[in-house]
Amino acid sequence: MTKNILCFGDSNTWGLNPITGKRFDENTRWTSLLAKNLGCDFTVIEAGQPNRTLVYNPPFDGVLSGVSYLKPYLDKHELDFIIIALGTNDLKKRFNLTPRLIADGLNDLINSIHIYYQQGSTLQAPEIIIASPPKIRITEQYSRIFEGADIKAIELSNEFKCVAANNKCDFIDLNASINVFGGDGIHFESSQHLTVSFEITQLVQELLKIP
Repeated sequence: MTKNILCFGDSNTWGLNPITGKRFDENTRWTSLLAKNLGCDFTVIEAGQPNRTLVYNPPFDGVLSGVSYLKPYLDKHELDFIIIALGTNDLKKRFNLTPRLIADGLNDLINSIHIYYQQGSTLQAPEIIIASPPKIRITEQYSRIFEGADIKAIELSNEFKCVAANNKCDFIDLNASINVFGGDGIHFESSQHLTVSFEITQLVQELLKIP
């Protein structure tokens, strides 16, 4: 039986190319590569949205730029895994959020998912994988928008790890493996999409005990 994986994230899940500002093609973005790596027994649902946040416009029951929130994906699909890859946009200076407050937003989202399956669905709850935001580099392009975010991003990874552990979610630390040193300092380059897809593929296979 085909297993369904929902990838719910921001512009790095959507696949924004930091050079062109357009979307990477299906041979480059990590979500598409994940599907190719796992093969025909898996369906990967790409649900990335640029500028998506955890704390403002909560993704479970809010909207952002007219894009659907999380709940319709849960209604529509019988999911085996949900990969949550959010948090970078919450680091923007205008939000003035601490890493702890951003982690609280993640915790609220996870709780909302648990409640959905406990009270509002007959389906079995999927496994949740938390992908922490990677290190970022403040470039001239984003110097005002993300001022101070490079320092916060390191602490945020630790906070997300704690939230994942407290909620018995799986955790993948992109902060330890991805350094966004090239491009615009925020968005993954093509080689980093390859790395992310490889790491998540390995984790899914380990969880399912696939040799």
